[in-house]
Amino acid sequence: MTNLDDMRRLGLFDARVPRYTSYPPATAFSPQTDQAFQTASLQALDPAVPVSVYVHIPFCERLCWFCACRTQGTTTLKPVANYLQVVLKELALLRDTLPQGVRMGQMHWGGGTPTILPPEMIRTLAKAVKDVIPPAENFSFSVEIDPTLVDEAKIAALAEMGMTRASIGIQDFATDVQEAIGRKQSFAQTRACVETLRAAGITSLNADLVYGLPYQTPGKLADTIAKVSALDPDRIALFGYAHVPTFSKRQKLIPDDALPKEEERYHLARQAANAFTGSGYTAIGIDHFGKPEDSLTRAAKSGHLRRNFQGYTDDTCPTLIGIGASSISQFAEGYIQNAAATAAYIERIEAGQLAGHRGYAMTETDRLHAQAINMLMCDFEIDLTALASHPQAATLTSIHEALLKDFAGYVTRSGDKISITPQGRALTRIIAQRYDGFSSIAAQYSQAS
Repeated sequence: MTNLDDMRRLGLFDARVPRYTSYPPATAFSPQTDQAFQTASLQALDPAVPVSVYVHIPFCERLCWFCACRTQGTTTLKPVANYLQVVLKELALLRDTLPQGVRMGQMHWGGGTPTILPPEMIRTLAKAVKDVIPPAENFSFSVEIDPTLVDEAKIAALAEMGMTRASIGIQDFATDVQEAIGRKQSFAQTRACVETLRAAGITSLNADLVYGLPYQTPGKLADTIAKVSALDPDRIALFGYAHVPTFSKRQKLIPDDALPKEEERYHLARQAANAFTGSGYTAIGIDHFGKPEDSLTRAAKSGHLRRNFQGYTDDTCPTLIGIGASSISQFAEGYIQNAAATAAYIERIEAGQLAGHRGYAMTETDRLHAQAINMLMCDFEIDLTALASHPQAATLTSIHEALLKDFAGYVTRSGDKISITPQGRALTRIIAQRYDGFSSIAAQYSQAS
């Protein structure tokens, strides 16, 4: 039996599983955990421990059809300006809620398209966040950037406000692939963006690619990889396209028959991974690659890699505060998501209350399962010694034993380590799901392959 036969037998080409950027997955969130939980969690923060901040900008000048993010199209800056004013009010509410002295270790702006903001709005937003949660020592600031919607003035404003890393959306450079996903972006535009970022002193660059897109082929992907390599990013994120048209209506514009089949997706992912590791990048987790000196690579090697709503991170802050519509906050007590629809978010903030709408309060059992899943997703192994301090650790014994049996040859045990072999790492999300107490929840998760 070939490795491909094994992958098929173990469900790689059929399974739909969470990406485990959180545990429990957001599908387990409930309105019973709401704004009161959010307020109590914020008030309980220890000012001596820095927090991370995520700001969501839910606007784009164009709506890419492949995207399932919470965003909306606009041809004018009026709704963006109005939204910014509401975010400033949310920040004022946070100021009144947070204990004095809370500092910010990391900040990330995502969307949507954060670079839809003109320079003056970039400065206003960054200054407002820093005024409420001042930067801690070694503060880092990353921004998702659309090369077709950024210019020298915007990049200069971001650099002035302390941006340290840029995450550049690329997806694929093939013209027919771009047309099929509603995102036209030339290599020349992207290269100009990279050159402007570097000229502005931004030394850490991340490139986001997607496999499994319509009309994508090994030849086209090879060309994209060569062009990305020419840009010389410090790290690369290689995401599998999640086709969920029942959730993201715009994806209905993408013809199903143009999408690579499950096994073709698998080969595209392997092709890209082999190309990047072959050119000197280190594989990190299931879908990232970094230069040897990159901070994410160092975190992976030292055992400090973590998983959060942006994917893999070297962020050591235990708390993430989400700002803006649909943003998710993570506390020791659990998760809370702001109202997802922009109108609902605005309504809550304008009423003088925080926007927490639904969430989840963690139990000790949840924390145990979350720790096991995070170990698998980040390190491809479970350290039984590290889990042993949890009073319920023994409840996982049957899961450990079932894994070793069901994934024989791909999951092994040596001493107190249960590990996924290099040949079995494509199965990581499926293996992690064995520790998921919410796996029976009906949800349209993305393909495992």
